[in-house]
Amino acid sequence: MRKGALFVASLIIVSVICFSSAGCGGKKNGDNDTVAVTDTMVADTLPQDIEENIIAETPMPKAADELFDDFFFNFAANRQLQKERIKFPLPVTRHGDIEKMEANKWKTERFFMQQGYYTLIFDKESQMDAVKDTSVSHVTIEKIHLNKQTVKQFKFDRINGQWMLTSIRYDGLENNRNASFLNFYCAFATDSLFQIESINDPLEFLTTDAEDDFADMSGFLAPEQWPSFAPWLPRDLIYNIVYHTGGKSNGKQKIFVIRGISNGLETELTFKQKEGKWLLTKLII
Repeated sequence: MRKGALFVASLIIVSVICFSSAGCGGKKNGDNDTVAVTDTMVADTLPQDIEENIIAETPMPKAADELFDDFFFNFAANRQLQKERIKFPLPVTRHGDIEKMEANKWKTERFFMQQGYYTLIFDKESQMDAVKDTSVSHVTIEKIHLNKQTVKQFKFDRINGQWMLTSIRYDGLENNRNASFLNFYCAFATDSLFQIESINDPLEFLTTDAEDDFADMSGFLAPEQWPSFAPWLPRDLIYNIVYHTGGKSNGKQKIFVIRGISNGLETELTFKQKEGKWLLTKLII
């Protein structure tokens, strides 16, 4: 995977620097705002109950509400914060039927934190900048089960300056805005022969220079070379983060990104639909 910019990744490391020092967040050491530590920081050294108590007792910095990514890493790691940032009774829609979930029925949701990576689907490169856009006020986290053909959507809104989980929706994959691509990706991730058939000729290729981490190497690959460069791909459960910034979606192109949470690794695959068929046209690792 490519070493690159990450989802503020990980609030565990980056936020400790940004929000605890004057250099990034404008706070001096000793201010009340301290960063919430995520599970992976202490999981190997403390029992789970002690670990969760430490996380729950560490307040989220106020500045974390500026960007959804900063907020979300705290939200996923902190059981107490989750209950504080959910608008109960929470509307839960299952195939058209709406139920209201009370606080005592909520079960802590860790999302993708424990698997060490997450995935995103963009229509175009410019959408990637939404990660740093402080004007974004509505975000949807999609939990996509490819084998079950189901999508669970967690909808977040920024209300009075604070991010809140405002609703959950269950739906079939066929109703998702990325349904065509997701069905294609399910086959692409599991069938090696189908992968080769779905490689554009030639395939644009970009990677980090093995001898210089600050330099890139680029070129083109033929479909038959794909097995030697094919990256690992998640097969069943994937996530998507939809930053609602307005504008029309591009149904003919999808950029599928796999990002490590705290290791700086990233893989980016660009697919384009040509004559009704999805093809991988660019690979960045």
